[in-house]
Amino acid sequence: MFHDRLGCSSISFRHLPLTEALATMAGLGFEEIDLGALPGVCDHVPFELTDADIADVAARVADSGLRVRSVNGDIGDLNSTPDGAGLASRAAHLDRLLALTCTVGAKALVLPCGALSPEPVTGLDEDIDRVAQQLAAAGERAAAVGVGLWTESLHYYRLCGTLDRALALADRLEGTRVRHVVDLSHVVASGSRPEDAIAALAGRIAHVHLRDAVPGNINLSIGNGTVDFAGALAALREARFDGHFSLELEAHDLTHGERPAAAAKAASFITDLI
Repeated sequence: MFHDRLGCSSISFRHLPLTEALATMAGLGFEEIDLGALPGVCDHVPFELTDADIADVAARVADSGLRVRSVNGDIGDLNSTPDGAGLASRAAHLDRLLALTCTVGAKALVLPCGALSPEPVTGLDEDIDRVAQQLAAAGERAAAVGVGLWTESLHYYRLCGTLDRALALADRLEGTRVRHVVDLSHVVASGSRPEDAIAALAGRIAHVHLRDAVPGNINLSIGNGTVDFAGALAALREARFDGHFSLELEAHDLTHGERPAAAAKAASFITDLI
């Protein structure tokens, strides 16, 4: 029904328990999802992951018949400098998320581009250096278990919340195993053009998140903002992007009851553009 390169993030239905969110996406006709595992944003995956939790989440996904493209997770503020115990806890959390990624058959784990604040901990260059080092190390751990490591390198609410900062991070990650997720809503909310971000990251983009936005607001359903989806997809074709797309419809202009119909409408619209 929808293009086979188009999936839906479980974050779109974060208000539902995991099993109900999976059933809703499958019932709408999606075959592929991103699995939200972001503490405080989407609780479909327990933060304190145990082997039993991983097996339970994987079983629920398998029962749904959906395939998982990526796990969208968070292991803490990568521009912070925790003590030895904190670093050990971060490493253990990464390993659990990688185990989940493998168990559900996903291509990659996605991690953020720093803390939920534009203010650096020590200094902008030092903080971006630290984020890049942490992501590069996570990329090596991911490769060791056979999955990819992607980062949403421009996130409006995080350290790298502008295109300039996102590209500074991308420059530091050049030559590592880490690839990039472009979220069109975050690009537009930051005041930049999707075409510029896509051109700058050409050849390094692994995945694309889709939601509408206006400058300063990422939480709009598709059609209610100013994102030029046709222009963005044309730019992705020009950049020879051959990855997949995911609707991440965590929109604040919808009631929960309106979300399924809005997701189906958005999926049909994007399918025509792909």
